[in-house]
Amino acid sequence: MDAVDRLWSRVTAEAPLPLEVLAGAAVVALLVVATPALWRPARTVVTIAHEGAHGLAALATGRRLAGIRLHSDTSGLTVSAGRPSGPGMVLTCAAGYVGPGLFGLGAAALLAAGHAVGVLWALLVLLALLLLQIRNLYGLWAVLVTGAALAAVTAWLPPAGQAAVAAAVTWFLLLAAPRTVLELQAARRARAAPDSDADQLARLTRLPALLWVGAFLLVDVAALVLAARWLLVP
Repeated sequence: MDAVDRLWSRVTAEAPLPLEVLAGAAVVALLVVATPALWRPARTVVTIAHEGAHGLAALATGRRLAGIRLHSDTSGLTVSAGRPSGPGMVLTCAAGYVGPGLFGLGAAALLAAGHAVGVLWALLVLLALLLLQIRNLYGLWAVLVTGAALAAVTAWLPPAGQAAVAAAVTWFLLLAAPRTVLELQAARRARAAPDSDADQLARLTRLPALLWVGAFLLVDVAALVLAARWLLVP
């Protein structure tokens, strides 16, 4: 019990981050998102969040989650069973492109409350739950490597280092989310994504796919702006 109590104390400890650390983490995250050589491998993390959001939405709306696949080209697939139409299917389909931004917003709320280490542990718990639903080898490798990296941070870095990593991950999710929506629209314009989430939603709701792309972008930008206000405005 003493070990559990000590772990819980670490996870829930409050340690407000200095503004310069938060700003520095934002710059690092922006560099990763804006640099093609860094963005390509880092995008897998966004795919994990994207497909995880589909899975959470499926479970929250009463659908049965049948499995999640992650691919080396940074695409993914979440399969759920239930009605092929209706609110549950719409929410499940809509969750993917707003998921990374909303995860980032939740992490920003924890950071703003001084729970930077809690951000890392919350992400580890979510990755462990996601791992149970992975159905292919690359997906298994991607989630395990991501989880191992976070576990190494929590085990070996001092609290200040853990907090800095938590801030960088938070900013990365917030900044990466809008970029993936812009990439989605670019692929749609090139007719390379006929079955994208936006196009599936258009078929489900009879609303234009471009409207759904705009909604994704609006949510992600709003999450970024709100998080920036929480973290950077005194």
